[in-house]
Amino acid sequence: MFDKVLIANRGEIAMRINRACHEMGIKTVAIHSTADANAMHVRMADESVCVGPPAARDSYLNIPAIVTACEITGANAIHPGYGFLSENARFAEIVGEHGLVFIGPKPEHIRLMGDKIQAKKAVQGLGIPVVPGSDGGITDDHEAMRVANKIGYPVLVKAAAGGGGRGMKVAQNEGELSMALSTARSEAKAAFGDDAVYLEKYLQLPRHIEIQVLADSHGKVVHLGERDCSLQRRHQKVWEEAGSPALNATARDKIGRVVTDALTKLGYLGVGTIEFLYENGEFYFIEMNTRLQVEHPVTEMVTGLDLVREQLRVAHGGAIDFNQEDVTFSGHAIECRINAENPATFRPSPGLIKDFHVPGGLGVRVDSAAYSGYRIPPFYDSLIGKLIVHGRNRTECLMRLRRSLSEFVIDGIETTIPLFQALVTEPDIIDGNYSIHWLEQFLKRRSA
Repeated sequence: MFDKVLIANRGEIAMRINRACHEMGIKTVAIHSTADANAMHVRMADESVCVGPPAARDSYLNIPAIVTACEITGANAIHPGYGFLSENARFAEIVGEHGLVFIGPKPEHIRLMGDKIQAKKAVQGLGIPVVPGSDGGITDDHEAMRVANKIGYPVLVKAAAGGGGRGMKVAQNEGELSMALSTARSEAKAAFGDDAVYLEKYLQLPRHIEIQVLADSHGKVVHLGERDCSLQRRHQKVWEEAGSPALNATARDKIGRVVTDALTKLGYLGVGTIEFLYENGEFYFIEMNTRLQVEHPVTEMVTGLDLVREQLRVAHGGAIDFNQEDVTFSGHAIECRINAENPATFRPSPGLIKDFHVPGGLGVRVDSAAYSGYRIPPFYDSLIGKLIVHGRNRTECLMRLRRSLSEFVIDGIETTIPLFQALVTEPDIIDGNYSIHWLEQFLKRRSA
């Protein structure tokens, strides 16, 4: 196993990786910006290295500084967490070129799945169902209109190099298509440096279902069930569940076999998530995330598996030591992303946390790097932490979540806890009756 791992991230995910490493007897190195000098992930690691000033581009995205930090500390592997450099294929290549191990997929698979057009073509060839749409990038408005008329309106214009909802626009009819294309291209160019876009059929009331996979270097691929991430705001996940209220064991097993067969053919390595839209009993591929997901804890809660531990094992060349039939799903789990934001306007709320108390008890987990006296910097993502609860069934899980939210204390800044306290009492949420559009419609009603 690795002697020392450098964690190329910050916040709760850096803490999560640090814990897994220490439980496996692995030394850790934290990197940090000058703004994060007193962060908890820095305090908990065995060593730490400052890699630059507050701006992420000068610190957490500073590849030369990160590689140098490995060299001066003797770390022999890098775990990128999620975000930042986690899906940067060139970074993964550079890590390998310096004789270090990138704890993640092969660079060619990161690069393939990072291009949404090429990813769609690749998975379709591997037998994964896709949303009807253009065969590749759309080069002009006339071509877009031809494709849109073929698949039918409404259509979704998407950035080929996109993610997080940027460069994504809906056109309800031909009159809206030209503006949607122009806006999506502009957003994509600004966000990703690439204005390539493509078209997909816009599904009316789909759920967002993703399948967690794990693959080793010996040709074994297993799936660890689904997560329902349908509660979203501006295409950003807010609340995640395992399993989905919309799926049964038969549907889970069927799509799980499709995914594992495809990734076996691809020769995939590490953890990954295949994301689908699910409507009327059909799955449609939207993208693959070649990294650990923010919402991975709900899968851990229902399977009892430590995904970061498995990442470390397979990255070191170890074999998955269980079979698909050994994976069992126990109970239900829900995760709420607690952000430093106004719960109504979602305006960021950085600042000093005066008091911080997390809920506890059976089936309650909080992944966070916050503490009383911690000042949340304005330079990074607003995620404070994740509240994850588990119950024997979904009803018990919801009741436990309601109780846990009432115990969670974060004073000094605004947070999204009140939003979740409202959601957990909504009849549609209690019944599991929601689509990817539900939350935004709910927020519009509240603000009216």
